[in-house]
Amino acid sequence: MSIIEKAAGKIGTGAPRPPAGGTGQPQQDASMIENALAKQREKAAAPLVATPVEPVREVRLEDETRSRDEGSSQFQSINLARLHRMGVVAPDAEKSQIAEEFRIIKRPLIANAFGQGAARVRNGNLIMVTSSLPGEGKSFCAINLAISMAMEMDRTVLLIDADVAKPRVPEYLGIHADKGLLDVLQDKDLKLSDVLIKTDIAKLTVLPAGRTYKRATELLASAAMTRLVEDIGNRYPDRIILFDSPPLLATSESSVLATHMGQIVMVVEAEKTSQEAVREALSHIQSCEVVGMLLNKTTPTPGADYYYGYYGSYGK
Repeated sequence: MSIIEKAAGKIGTGAPRPPAGGTGQPQQDASMIENALAKQREKAAAPLVATPVEPVREVRLEDETRSRDEGSSQFQSINLARLHRMGVVAPDAEKSQIAEEFRIIKRPLIANAFGQGAARVRNGNLIMVTSSLPGEGKSFCAINLAISMAMEMDRTVLLIDADVAKPRVPEYLGIHADKGLLDVLQDKDLKLSDVLIKTDIAKLTVLPAGRTYKRATELLASAAMTRLVEDIGNRYPDRIILFDSPPLLATSESSVLATHMGQIVMVVEAEKTSQEAVREALSHIQSCEVVGMLLNKTTPTPGADYYYGYYGSYGK
């Protein structure tokens, strides 16, 4: 049975075309209030007045880490109206079919990343979204997954546009980026925090592809990229890092990037991508233990959902 047939035969509900942490009630400093009252009692001639005390700000370790490591990050608003028009998951939208589909798709990825109900996958929070060939909808799927995951109560997401030849993430989100991933790899004096873009989707941060360099392929396959991936993955163990990767059969750097990943989502365009192309693409990512097949752009059938997805393990 072919890989595509296996996917079609084990269909769940998937999908694929192309946020803020809780706050607690501020607590007043009881000792300061007691001291204030004691002083008032000592002054017999003075009326007893309870002076309001400045609330003590609760600072989370997570906030301290971000202020230290991402203090120079830019902030940009995402064009939510554009997301609606393009059919992308949007945090302010009412319940929708595509939102429900990506909720189902993200569950096994999150479980693998953080050991929820199963053994935790090594480097499971590093997830690459790719395809065999260009035009199969991988960027659309990567963005939908990123936004859907950012809507989780206890997770943050970093979306990295690693498709440096044809970056699509800023276009989809309606944001502008002058520098990004390639600039950090090229310029040793440029900090990661200088190019990260925080968005008004509270738990979503974006690392754009950056400016084009002649040796972009070599940069993505360099030791500097390896160090960057390892640093990002280890620095934020509670964060999901999604890479929108180049197609596996179009460039060589995605195969190198795959060696650092804990999970890979491979988007396959239904009724177009050949089985031979899928097999060849899978042979390039055998180093990754968990590879999920996501069947995209399927033809709607009566009584069935518009999109389908199947997740299975290939390789080890």
